[in-house]
Amino acid sequence: MYILFWTSLLIIVYSYLGYPLSIYTLSLFVKLFKSKTTTNQNNAYEPDVTLFVAAYNELGIVDEKLKNSFSIVYPKEKLKYVWVTDGSDDGSPEALSNHKNVQVYHHNDRKGKIGAINRGMKFIETPIVIFSDANSMLNKESILHIVNEFKDPQVGCVAGEKRIILKDKDNAVNSGEGIYWKYESFIKKSESQISSALGAVGELFAIRKELFDEIESDTILDDFIISLRIAQKGFNIKYVPEAYAIESASISIHEELKRKTRIAYGGFQAITRLKSLLNPFKNPLLTFQYLSHKVLRWTLVPIAFILVFVSNLHIAFVENWHGFYSGLFYLQIIFYLFVFLGSILQSKKTNLKILFAPYYLFIMNLAEIIGLLRFLRKSQSVNWEKAKRE
Repeated sequence: MYILFWTSLLIIVYSYLGYPLSIYTLSLFVKLFKSKTTTNQNNAYEPDVTLFVAAYNELGIVDEKLKNSFSIVYPKEKLKYVWVTDGSDDGSPEALSNHKNVQVYHHNDRKGKIGAINRGMKFIETPIVIFSDANSMLNKESILHIVNEFKDPQVGCVAGEKRIILKDKDNAVNSGEGIYWKYESFIKKSESQISSALGAVGELFAIRKELFDEIESDTILDDFIISLRIAQKGFNIKYVPEAYAIESASISIHEELKRKTRIAYGGFQAITRLKSLLNPFKNPLLTFQYLSHKVLRWTLVPIAFILVFVSNLHIAFVENWHGFYSGLFYLQIIFYLFVFLGSILQSKKTNLKILFAPYYLFIMNLAEIIGLLRFLRKSQSVNWEKAKRE
């Protein structure tokens, strides 16, 4: 029981604290000893780029997204706009077609986001493709920051930052997701400073068009698979927080759990499709990052939470070992009391946002377990029923 307890606890602590701190410390050493290069830093680098949006029934957000896209600071003659609206029947393809500078490709058949991406990439002619979601608004300088990273020929993918619209007082979803993405940004920034960030998010990321390979039609995490397969080829993924996409959080915990469960399913699917990343002899650093940042969280951490609770209960009370182990068990009880409190107050808004962190962490790990069960049953549709957002 002691071995089970400490092993489980170390898995949790390493995943959420140990790895982020170790990768951050390593990034400081890299920055310290890395020679500063100024080559081409002042030279304008403005290749032709395509802003690519794969959308399904997004009529309600089309005007706002186009207004945002047209406001982006970049030479207009070098910026193309491509939308693929396969399966949409809400009038969004017709609304988009009213704009002459927007290329709209539409099929009546709905084959999921990855089907739209695979089809749409055949129409892209620019060397750089920037992917974005319809409901994500980009900052005006985002493309300038992104293309600047492609000056380095070793960079094959550039990931922007995802930001959640926050308010002075927020509910459980907004608070939890806001904290989570700040935490993820910290890790990705450190990884990127060392060599390569681990993956990108679909709200905003860019790739060299020549590096794109058609993705399996049932892929769930298209952004993760596309970016990591580029890393598998030996190219780096750079993380650029100065280029960011803003969107609102899910409208409720139920919607967030649905979204996280789908992501969890996609994570297990990704493990089976990125097998070479598990081989430390090909790219030791990338494998270390992949196992520590993603695989551990997807597979062992949710189970470790259960095991550390059960083993701690046995040690502290069944074996009558009071003191240190009972103190740790009471700390776990306090944690789960905060989880319970978060579930009761999930719709309430407060400026004490850290109050909802335990509850959101619990929901994340619950989604991993549900996602694993769905993956084993192969019961997740590739056609995403988007989460309702504020």
